[in-house]
Amino acid sequence: MSQTPNIYAQDLPKTEANFATFTPLSFLERTAAVYPERTAIVHGSLRQTWAQTHTRCKQLASALQRRGIGQGDTVAVMLPNTPPMVEAHFGIPMSGAVLNTLNTRLDPEAIAFMLDHGEARAIVVDPEFSATVTAALQLRQRTEPLLVIDAEDALFTGQAERIGSLTYEQLVAEGDAHFEWQLPADEWDAISLNYTSGTTGNPKGVVYHHRGAAMNAVSNILEWDMPKHAVYLWTLPMFHCNGWCFPWTVAARAGVNVCLRRVDPKAIFDAIRAHGVTHYCGAPIVHAAMVAAPAELKQGLSRQDGQKVKAMVAGAAPPAAMIEGMEQMGFDLTHVYGLTEIYGPAAVCVQHEAWDLLDVGERARLNARQGVNYHLQRGISVRDPLTLQPVPADGETMGEIMFRGNITMKGYLKNPKATQEAFAGGWFHTGDLAVMYPDGYVKIKDRSKDIIISGGENISSIEVEDVLYRHPAVMAAAVVAKPDEKWGETPCAFIELKAGAQVTAADIVAHCRLHLAGFKIPRAVVFGELPKTSTGKIQKFELRKQAGSAAAIDV
Repeated sequence: MSQTPNIYAQDLPKTEANFATFTPLSFLERTAAVYPERTAIVHGSLRQTWAQTHTRCKQLASALQRRGIGQGDTVAVMLPNTPPMVEAHFGIPMSGAVLNTLNTRLDPEAIAFMLDHGEARAIVVDPEFSATVTAALQLRQRTEPLLVIDAEDALFTGQAERIGSLTYEQLVAEGDAHFEWQLPADEWDAISLNYTSGTTGNPKGVVYHHRGAAMNAVSNILEWDMPKHAVYLWTLPMFHCNGWCFPWTVAARAGVNVCLRRVDPKAIFDAIRAHGVTHYCGAPIVHAAMVAAPAELKQGLSRQDGQKVKAMVAGAAPPAAMIEGMEQMGFDLTHVYGLTEIYGPAAVCVQHEAWDLLDVGERARLNARQGVNYHLQRGISVRDPLTLQPVPADGETMGEIMFRGNITMKGYLKNPKATQEAFAGGWFHTGDLAVMYPDGYVKIKDRSKDIIISGGENISSIEVEDVLYRHPAVMAAAVVAKPDEKWGETPCAFIELKAGAQVTAADIVAHCRLHLAGFKIPRAVVFGELPKTSTGKIQKFELRKQAGSAAAIDV
C-alpha cells in the first residue's frame, strides 16, 4: 500500500455546492417545476396537478410545524389509497416529521400499541376507520395529547363520524403555500416508520431513512423500465412498506396516481380502461381475482399504444394459471420479493427473452424464483445462518436469504437487541430459507418464522396461538398455514381440548373474533391430540401435512 498522502482527500471538501442529501422529497420539487400542469392525482372527479400537489404538501408541512410538530416527531395516518395518503408521503417528512402509515385492517389494540410505541404526535383518520381509531385512542397508555385530524372523502359512502379537532382540509389551509421546506440534515434521517407483524409479542417498528427510500424509488423505475408519465393504479395499499416506495417513484416519473379506495376486479378493470393505466402492483390474491373475473369485465383492456399493462406481484410465487391468465388479458407480470425491513421488494425475478420460447409451465417454474437483487441494493445472498458462509449455487443446498446495502432499514425502533440480531455479520437476516441456483437466482423453500401470508398480509402463528390458549377449553394449540386458492394461505388451527371439555369450531372462531383482526382468524379448526416430540414439543411439520386436507369453515 502506498505511504504517500492521498491527494484526492486534500482540499476537496464536501459543500452545499457539490453535495445534497439524497431524499425522495426532491422528486416532487423537480416534477412540480418541470411538469406543473400534468395530472398528479386522480380520485373520482378530482384531477390534481403536480403544481397543486406540491403546494398542498408544502402547506401540510407548514401547518404541522406551526402546531409544533417537526424534526423527529411521528405523524400517523389511518388512510386508504386516497389523495391525502399520497400527500402524506411528502408533506409529513417535508416538515421534518416521520410518517407512520397504519395498517387499516388491524384491530384497535394493535393500533393503540403502534401509536404509543411510535410516540405519535398526530394522526390523520379516514372516516371509514373512525370507530377503530376511537377505540384505539381509549386503549393508549401514553398520556401526551394527540392531534386527531379527519380526512373527509366524498367517495366514502358510509356514516362519516367526526372524531378529530379539525379536518385535513382545514389543516392544509392553515399552512403557507410558499413554505420553504429544508432538506434533511442527513440522508440517514428517518423518513417513515412501518410496523411488522410480530412473530413473538408485539410488532416491531421498522425505520426507513431518506437515502433508502430514494434508492428504492429509483430502483422501481429501473426494474420496470418505467417511462415518464406512467399511469399508476393504487391497488397496493400505501400502508404496506409505503406502497413499496411507489408514491415517490410516481413523483420521480411525473406520473399519475390513480387512487382506488376499494380493491375489486371490476373497479380495477374500470380504472384501467378509464385512465389508461400502465402499471400497478398487488398481492397474489389481487391478480388471482382478476384472472378469475367474468370475461365481460375484461373487455376493452388493450392499450391504444399497443403496450402491455405492467403488473407486479409479490408474495407467493405466481402459478402457471396466473401467468397464463395475465398474458391472455395482455398484461406483463413481474415477480418481486421483499420484506418490510428492505422497503418492500428489493429482489426481482428478471425475465430473459429466451424464456418467451418456453411453455407456460417452464416459465412458471423460472418465474417462481425470488430472483436477484434490485439495481441499487448492494447484494442478496443465501448463507448458512450460523457460519455466514454462502451456500453452493446448486439449487439444492438450503440457507437463509440475506441482504445488504442501501435498501435496508435503519433498524427496529427502540429495539437494539432485535436490530443487532437482524444485522449480525454485516447482513440483514430475513429468516426465509432458500436455495441459490447456478444462474444466481434465489428461490424460497420454507419460512423459518412460521409466518402465514394471507392475501398479502403477514399473520404470526404465535399470535393466533396465544389467543387460542386463552380459551378455557383449550389444552394445546398450534397454527400452521393452510393452502387457499383465493388467499394463498389461511390460518389452520389444531386444538387439543382439556379433558371433558365440549366446544365447537364455531365457538373457537367466535372467541378469536374478540381478539384478532378478521384476516387472522383461523379458516379451519381441527380437534384432536397434537403430535409431540418426546420432550413435549408440538411437531408442526406433521400438522402442515394435514392442513391441506383440513375442512374449511365459514368465518
